[in-house]
Amino acid sequence: MRPGERLPPLEIPVTRTLIVAGAIASRDYQDVHHDPELARQKGAPDVFMNILTTNGLVGRYVTDHFGPTAVLRKVAIRLGAPNHPGDTMVLTGTVEEVDGDTAVVRVVGANRLGRHVTGTVTVTVPEGPR
Repeated sequence: MRPGERLPPLEIPVTRTLIVAGAIASRDYQDVHHDPELARQKGAPDVFMNILTTNGLVGRYVTDHFGPTAVLRKVAIRLGAPNHPGDTMVLTGTVEEVDGDTAVVRVVGANRLGRHVTGTVTVTVPEGPR
């Protein structure tokens, strides 16, 4: 790990199933995450991904890169453009700081509308092979 290190991009196809399953798994039963008609009545073009699903995908992105011993210490994200069915979210990341075995990674997830998620992840990677 070194400052400036770029993580390889990860493309995530945003499907209706991913959106609904993520909402159910996180016990988020808001209708805008599973009912297209109610989402449209509330001004959205379709259902959209919830923040907890996005949070999990950001965490997965970082731990997939740093390996099975990686421990997420802090995830601080902000949502922007919504993820709708049919979108592809591309996650990118850059190591900003390193202190011993702990790094802060800046993460951006973008789709056709713009930035879906921005934030930082603090991750500890114990010494040893990656």
